Amino acid sequence: MGIFFENLTIGALAKSAGVNVETIRFYQRKGMLPEPDKPYGSIRRYGEADVARVRFVKSAQRLGFSLDEIAELLLLEDGTHCDEARRLAEHKLKVVREKMSDLAHMEAVLSELVLACHAWHNPVSCPLIAALQDDESVTEPTIS
Repeated sequence: MGIFFENLTIGALAKSAGVNVETIRFYQRKGMLPEPDKPYGSIRRYGEADVARVRFVKSAQRLGFSLDEIAELLLLEDGTHCDEARRLAEHKLKVVREKMSDLAHMEAVLSELVLACHAWHNPVSCPLIAALQDDESVTEPTIS
């Protein structure tokens, strides 16, 4: 397996990591994935560590980490900086919980407005449109 994983083309790397080639190139431009040397007259080759790094980035993205946050995590990837990694994760958890609270509020307001639309029989005015026109009726969530 080691020989195979130390001889991947960019296409094979992308396939092994479950992304497309443009994602690999994007990560390289962002400095999140090193670009291997290109031997004269040949093509760049990638290894198992590159596959692991791309998978790390994708896993962190699925948890909502931004590319800047992932760059910070990549600096800690040797596993010896658990306190720093934990602080980053605690911050992300706080942000996620705030978003969930905001989404719950949005769901409740939208649910009320939809119910009002179903109950409303005035062809001249729509309760949803009226609420959106009235700043006081629909409070703004804090989602950024």
